Amino acid sequence: MVASADLTSLRGEAVTVVEVGPRDGLQNESAHVSTDDKVAFVDRLSAANLPVIEVSAFVSPKWVPQMADAAEVFARIQRRPGTRYTALVPNLPGLERATSAGVTEVAIFAAVSETFSRKNINQSVDDSLAIYRDVATRALAAGLRVRAYLSTSFGCPYEGHVPVTAVVRRTAQLLDLGAFEVAVSDTIGVAHPAQVVEVLTALRSELPIDRIALHFHDTRGTALANVLAGLLEGIRTFDASAGGLGGCPYAPGAAGNLATDDLLYMLEGVGVRTGVSLAALEEATAFIAARIDHALPSRYAQAAKAARSTP
Repeated sequence: MVASADLTSLRGEAVTVVEVGPRDGLQNESAHVSTDDKVAFVDRLSAANLPVIEVSAFVSPKWVPQMADAAEVFARIQRRPGTRYTALVPNLPGLERATSAGVTEVAIFAAVSETFSRKNINQSVDDSLAIYRDVATRALAAGLRVRAYLSTSFGCPYEGHVPVTAVVRRTAQLLDLGAFEVAVSDTIGVAHPAQVVEVLTALRSELPIDRIALHFHDTRGTALANVLAGLLEGIRTFDASAGGLGGCPYAPGAAGNLATDDLLYMLEGVGVRTGVSLAALEEATAFIAARIDHALPSRYAQAAKAARSTP
């Protein structure tokens, strides 16, 4: 049980919410979302004052067709001062496309699990890091910021248990490449609060905790509990997806990301500051929910929809 004094200590703390719905959310949706709707979605997220929005990915359209219009989306969105607009890039050609589109911050993505890495990007972890070193070097030389994801940090759909020592080692390698921050990611939603504390304790013993973010999926309903554990361990940056959009196409059974709506509701209740308008985010979630072919899992969004329909 979390002591009330611990929760009280969080009041007034500032947290950065990284909105990944337009990329990590939409990339795994089967329904086609038009470029117009993607632009409108990002603009609504901007209106909610989200500080970071991952807009798209400069990846092969053959493998991720939903991201084929990345350059056009970036060209048409209304960029709000104070918001960082980012993109995922897998290699140097992707970086070149992103740079040409005016992207100023990119994300790279590695895995702890060898099997997941090979199935996801057809490379070993070490081979992927060699490519990302070139990407990061080129990006930093061009004045871009580089963020990193570390997939399967809490478990792998193919290998199961992931050693904590491997999470620490790979996180350190990504920081050494020049990433300003590593989003330690629960790709398949298996993490629980005790495991979060274990991983963060190990990371803190070797690395600056303020360069660690957390990225949770809600497959087993533990994402918010994991966020709370992370908060109490000093993490102040969390990834989330409007409405709980998306998952991972290479992780069988992975449910949607942690819903930004649910995250904001909890953070506001605890007294944590985000600067994000929950009401405006609710509108953005309702907008994108009408463009896909299934209901979104966000509990807050479902409750808000029910409230609107109640006489």
